[in-house]
Formats: sequence, structure tokens, C-alpha cells
Amino acid sequence: MNFAPVYGWYYKSPEDRTASWSGVEYLYRFLISNHSSGPFAKETGPNGIQPGDLVQLGDKDGHFYHTLVVISLFAGELQVAAHTFDTKKRSLNSYSFSCLRCLHISGARQWK
Repeated sequence: MNFAPVYGWYYKSPEDRTASWSGVEYLYRFLISNHSSGPFAKETGPNGIQPGDLVQLGDKDGHFYHTLVVISLFAGELQVAAHTFDTKKRSLNSYSFSCLRCLHISGARQWK
């Protein structure tokens, strides 16, 4: 866990967690800029995505509002899972969005 305030990565309970567990922009900022303990990622295009990576959906103004977990590639389409409306193996193409941000999880660092 990374106990840095605001942009850390920990979850003890619904009342004691960082914003990165529920805020799309907070999660993005944490993953892209994390040089401490916990997971880290790099932004990539849809062709650079693998199972376990994340995609974030955005509107026409570039506001990202939802994060999905990529679980597979089936018949040339990304299959995702999400929790807001529980779904598993849903085609990414079935979502309505204006822009897409892809995050390849590069790894995770241990606390030293």
C-alpha cells in the first residue's frame, strides 16, 4: 500500500481509502506518476492493451468518467469487466463514449 495523501494507493475500508479507488482522474494520476510502492502504468493505444490493463471512457470534452478492466481479447474486440453496473466479459464496443484512454499496467513496486 502507498499511504501518500490524496494520490496514494490504499484501501482499509469504504471510509478509509484514497480517492484513487473511486475517482477516475485520481486513479490515472496515481498510476502514471507513481514512483513509490504500488502499481504503476503508462498510457498506450488500444493496440498496446493486455488483459489486466485498464481503459477509461471519456466524453467529447475530454472528461474521463469510468474505468474498466480489460479481461480478454475475443474476436478482435476488447472484453471488459466493471463494477458500477456489475458486468463481466462485456464488449468495449457496446459502451457509448467519445474518447478512450488506455493504461498498460507496467508492474508494481514493493514498499521498502
